[in-house]
Amino acid sequence: MSPTDAADPAAVAATARECLDALARSTDLAAFEELVGLSAYVGEAVGRSARLQAEASSWTTVGNLVGTTKQAAWARWRT
Repeated sequence: MSPTDAADPAAVAATARECLDALARSTDLAAFEELVGLSAYVGEAVGRSARLQAEASSWTTVGNLVGTTKQAAWARWRT
């Protein structure tokens, strides 16, 4: 089990933001490259989470959370 499994989601998000901000403040091109890679990874993680939430609840719930319809949420994150 990962240390973040039982952690408060807001605390995990705050830590992630701190790490992302550190990369964004860097003038090192490698930091920029990592930030771009993380951007793609976050997009994939959002899709996985959306599918998991829809399975546990519904696409309506997912759509409501992000301010769209269940159809739009399904179309965006179904695969």
